[in-house]
Amino acid sequence: MQTNNRTPNKLSNEKSPYLLSHAYNPVEWFPWSDEAFSKAKAEDKPIFLSIGYSCCHWCHVMAHESFEDDEVAEKLNRRFISVKVDREERPDVDAVYMEVCQALTGSGGWPMTIIMTPDKKPFYAATYLPKSSRHGMPGLLELLSVVSNRWNENREELLESGEEIASYMQSRESADSGEGAPAKELALAARESYSRSFDKKWGGFGSAPKFPMAHNLIFLLRLSVLENDSEAKHIAERTLEQMYRGGIFDHIGGGFSRYSTDQKWLIPHFEKMLYDNALLVWAYTEAFLQTKRPLYRSIARKTINYVLTELRDPSGGFMCGQDADSEGVEGKYYAFALAEIENVLGKADSELFCQRFGISQSGNFEGKSIPNLLNNEDWETEDARIAELIAKLYDYRIHRTSLNKDDKILTSWNALMIVALVKAGLIFKDDEYLEAAVRTGKFISENLKGGNGHLKIRWKEGEAASEGLLDDYAFFGLALLSLYEISFDETYLIEATEIAKMMNELFLDEQNVGYFMYSRDAEQLITRPKPTYDGAIPSGNSAAALLLIRLARLTSDDKLAKTAEKQLAFVSAAANTQPSAYGLSLIALMEAEYPSAELVCVSAENETPTDLKEFISDRPSGSLSVLLKTPDNAEKLAKAAPFSSEYPIPTSGIFYYLCRGKTCFEPVTELRKVLEMLS
Repeated sequence: MQTNNRTPNKLSNEKSPYLLSHAYNPVEWFPWSDEAFSKAKAEDKPIFLSIGYSCCHWCHVMAHESFEDDEVAEKLNRRFISVKVDREERPDVDAVYMEVCQALTGSGGWPMTIIMTPDKKPFYAATYLPKSSRHGMPGLLELLSVVSNRWNENREELLESGEEIASYMQSRESADSGEGAPAKELALAARESYSRSFDKKWGGFGSAPKFPMAHNLIFLLRLSVLENDSEAKHIAERTLEQMYRGGIFDHIGGGFSRYSTDQKWLIPHFEKMLYDNALLVWAYTEAFLQTKRPLYRSIARKTINYVLTELRDPSGGFMCGQDADSEGVEGKYYAFALAEIENVLGKADSELFCQRFGISQSGNFEGKSIPNLLNNEDWETEDARIAELIAKLYDYRIHRTSLNKDDKILTSWNALMIVALVKAGLIFKDDEYLEAAVRTGKFISENLKGGNGHLKIRWKEGEAASEGLLDDYAFFGLALLSLYEISFDETYLIEATEIAKMMNELFLDEQNVGYFMYSRDAEQLITRPKPTYDGAIPSGNSAAALLLIRLARLTSDDKLAKTAEKQLAFVSAAANTQPSAYGLSLIALMEAEYPSAELVCVSAENETPTDLKEFISDRPSGSLSVLLKTPDNAEKLAKAAPFSSEYPIPTSGIFYYLCRGKTCFEPVTELRKVLEMLS
């Protein structure tokens, strides 16, 4: 039974849309806080921890079934202290208990359910649970009764289990990962793994569900160039094509959903997340850079336009994402009945539209249709008339029903979007994208830094909160280097260097190797993980490796170079057992292993040479590092890159100093000669 409870619980003072959506549950929720754990100790009760996020469909299902239910609430309130966590605000808490969930159950996901002692030591883990047992799945009510009885009658067993699990997790974190294979060997092993699991018909890897995993596709695209590997290129391109053709891409409003529930990429899990779309823009832009196929440019542009239209906050940052549900129904926003389209477009135009996008009377999703191009042989052709019909249907759709947005602004995800916008802006020569990237970078620097310069995780309604984690520093450092790449404004390079130094101070394991997820000064959880696995979001350790190698090359800083070398060895060792699960680490390792070049441009003028941007836009990031020294920036540039002080400013014109591998060439005065030396 559910009641319309209007008495708020402890979540009512939070900023997170996810936590606020539970503020009027009959469950007496606490946010993750000292108050909750102190109350659990004082009242001698176990902790019921539920972790989810705003755009998660099954989080909503469990909320409606159980957390809005008086019977469930009564058991939780009487026998447990209930704690709600937004995984996007506390990724540290989520990461620690996700490792527990995967270790105990063999899988993970959200909503995540953990039951633990008041000392935060878990003894039970699960994901979604129905209210009552069904189809062999344990029910929440039965679970709560069993755990409560065991807590009262056989507590020692639960406490011992909690201690064993905590000790096991700690031992995993402290285990020596050994030595990694050479970068090229790891890259080729990963490529073979992708080849074995590649779905030749539908693209992607394995069967359902299928996740985009854009960084793995970027790795394959890079490898295809470095090793002249046509099969790696085919695997990446086929996957990029089929993802676009399927329903996981929103053919009406642009942008990608989080994953596909089927093998064909047809039926998505409908939530759209900023990080997925940022990484996919990077992948499609990289594909365009290599192939010059207009298709990839079009998909990247449609995805960026979705982000700029739907997720841009007036403040300058980007919101987290959009919900899977509309009016409590999954996918209602995206699916259409044939009659609807006829009413909106008229008979003749609706036939044209439905033929292109596979709309039928019977539908492909619960009696309705998700627009897709899977059965259209002419799918790659762009048509002006179809574009007009899409615009008309988009206008109808946004007024028909709405999607909830998670309007938090997260440092790490916004940093990924900056990198994507810079890449697309350079390659597509689009100033709007570059301006959006600069604006977002400025927003982070001005709003998501504390007085000590340390980053925060999230911003909402004028308030930044939660001490930044490794991801925030590593991703933002990469974003700052991207902004330097398009502007040659030395302040970005200086800020990136400061971010890297803070990252080392806060997270680096100086006794061993690698970076911890959270700072030594932060709240200490049952473990202090060093994430390396590149899942839906690449790990902070992979991003740190990429940041350090790029920054070391730009600044010629010996200390940074040595730290980069150790970090590359760390991610190499982590990737040793399953290289295909470490896509971004492999990209970093390849940037270190394969030939790269450094170019110092010294100009008598203070303006950026117009042909220099064109020169940069034709090369993937990481293959060439470029520094620009002018009379105006010489003094500041020397702070970030002291070696630059050795390069004299000419009385007129530009001197280009190129080094490749360990060899430096005579300076030249024309960029075309640099091109000749590179080729």
